[in-house]
Amino acid sequence: MIELSHVSKTYEAGVKAHALKDVSLRIESGEFVFIVGDSGAGKSTLIKLLLKELTPTEGSIVVAGRDLNKMRHREIPEYRRKIGCVFQDYRLLKDRNVYENVAFAMRVTDASKKQIKRRVPQMLSRVGLASKYRSLPGHLSGGEQQRVAIARALVNHPKILLADEPTGNLDGHNTWEIMKLLNEINQDGTTVVVVTHDMEIVRAMNKRVITIYKGAVVSDEEELSS
Repeated sequence: MIELSHVSKTYEAGVKAHALKDVSLRIESGEFVFIVGDSGAGKSTLIKLLLKELTPTEGSIVVAGRDLNKMRHREIPEYRRKIGCVFQDYRLLKDRNVYENVAFAMRVTDASKKQIKRRVPQMLSRVGLASKYRSLPGHLSGGEQQRVAIARALVNHPKILLADEPTGNLDGHNTWEIMKLLNEINQDGTTVVVVTHDMEIVRAMNKRVITIYKGAVVSDEEELSS
C-alpha cells in the first residue's frame, strides 16, 4: 500500500538540512500506524512526501501501486483526491456550513448532485454531526470541527487516511473521541497513518509505532499482543 525505499529529503537553506535520511518502510493495506518523534524529526516532511507536496532528494515512494517519482504534475490533483488527509488546524472553509464543507470535496471530483445528496448526510451521520449540517465551523467546538474534517477526508472513499497531529488542538475528551473514530474507520478497512507526539495516545491504542529521530527511522514496533 505504502512503500518508501531509501528515501532522503534534503532542504537547501544556506546549509544543507536533512529532513529525512535513508528511510525505508512498508505499510500494508488495512494497517493502523502511528509515526512519532520529536518536533523537527521529519514526521511532517514524510506526510508531505506522501501527498506529493514534496519530492524526495533520493529514493522512491510507491503508494497504492503508483510510483510518485514518475507521476506527472497534471496527475497530482487526482492522486491527492484519492487520499484522505486530516490536519491539526482542520482547514475548513469558514464561510461555508458543515454540509458544504464536506460536499466541496465531492464537487472537485465532479460527483453528481445525486451522489452528493446521498453521500454527505451518510458521512455526517457517521461522525455524529447529522444535526449540525447547517452550522458554520465557527459555531462548532474543536472536536466537532475535526469531525467535519474527517468526514470531508472520507467522503470520496479513500483507501488511505493520513492524519497529521489530528488531536493537537483538542482537549482530552475530544482527543479520545477522535481516536476512537479513527480506529473505527480503520476497522472498516481504511489504512490509517497518524502522525502524533502524544505518547499517551500511542501507548493506549496498542498499534504499530514507527519512531523517527533526526530524520531516520530508529524503531518500528508492531502492536503488542493483548
